[in-house]
Amino acid sequence: QVHLVESGGGSVQAGGSLTLSCAASGPPYRRYYMAWFRQAPGKKREGVATIDFDLNTRYADSVKGRFTISLDNAKSTLYLQMNNVKPEDTAMYYCAADRFHTGMGEDLYDDWGQGTQVTVSS
Repeated sequence: QVHLVESGGGSVQAGGSLTLSCAASGPPYRRYYMAWFRQAPGKKREGVATIDFDLNTRYADSVKGRFTISLDNAKSTLYLQMNNVKPEDTAMYYCAADRFHTGMGEDLYDDWGQGTQVTVSS
């Protein structure tokens, strides 16, 4: 099991930028598929971006071209660079990890952080 702690959320105006971080701690010899999810009030949690062991990335259509997921293995930290944010990006953002699975479905991931709130004003 890996322990995940998100940070970097806050309030930002539409068109602005924000960088989320997710610090991971766990057995150093294990590798994990990682992802960012988000959940807006009254909506289901949805996948935002994923990254695999070879640093291949995948994005939801709603954030493609605006968000960038990256992984610093030396720091055991996952990032989500959010550019040109929109009010519809307002949500609680979660990072997730799994040893064996990757994809946009939340059921694929065993380990979750507590989340960090992002609020975008128009």
